[in-house]
Amino acid sequence: MNDSEMLLKARGLRKSYARAGAREDSAGGPRFLAVDDADLQVRGGETLAIVGESGCGKTTLARMLLRLIEPDAGEVFFGGRDLLKLGAAELRRARREMQMVFQDPFASLNPRLRVGAIVAEPLAIHEKTLSGEERDAKAAEMLKRVGLDESALRRYPHEFSGGQRQRIGIARALILRPKLVVADEPVSALDVSVGAQVLLLLQELQSEFGLTCLFISHSLPVVAQIAARIAVMRRGKLVEVGPAEQVLHEPRAEYTKELLAAVPVV
Repeated sequence: MNDSEMLLKARGLRKSYARAGAREDSAGGPRFLAVDDADLQVRGGETLAIVGESGCGKTTLARMLLRLIEPDAGEVFFGGRDLLKLGAAELRRARREMQMVFQDPFASLNPRLRVGAIVAEPLAIHEKTLSGEERDAKAAEMLKRVGLDESALRRYPHEFSGGQRQRIGIARALILRPKLVVADEPVSALDVSVGAQVLLLLQELQSEFGLTCLFISHSLPVVAQIAARIAVMRRGKLVEVGPAEQVLHEPRAEYTKELLAAVPVV
């Protein structure tokens, strides 16, 4: 890949945590290596899926790429900028271009806020010159685009189904028109038919807004529907990265073959 095409690039990312029962401040104590020397590149406009079993380090890697947690070692470049060297103000500006859709649509929305305030919250943070009416109008427009009408603005999260809540989370993530969206297991808490509708919506929005997507999942059938490239992760290491067609039909890593063999045939 040409470096000039890369929106996101990571080299040598590592992250470890103290093992359960070990004291955090004990020098040289036992550590759990969550991510081990990960290299990753994401081209502008593509969807890259990171797939692997629960606990393999997918979410830790994604959060380091967004600098929501700090790596122990490595580099992260976003739009050519070294994210790990940005100061607070520069990082805040970069954050408006990179947003996250969370796994749990029940826990990720503040139950005390109306949906209009939830969706408009990024505007209140990053576009302070907008009036309340302007923020509401933009929130209503984005909610309509994800399939919810204007009445949703005045309602609370508990009044919506799981699939509708995930649509609200997507609206909140996209209201700033970011360049990158990280979707962390966005359909795993939904039933199959609702999850399929959310996947289709994400594909439509990616095409419409020219989004770059980093999609995290434990399910190969799910990522097969949405990803152009797939990175397979096991025990903190990326064991295979390649075009979706190659990874799904001509896998090179034994672990990828095991994942594919475990997919039930309908």
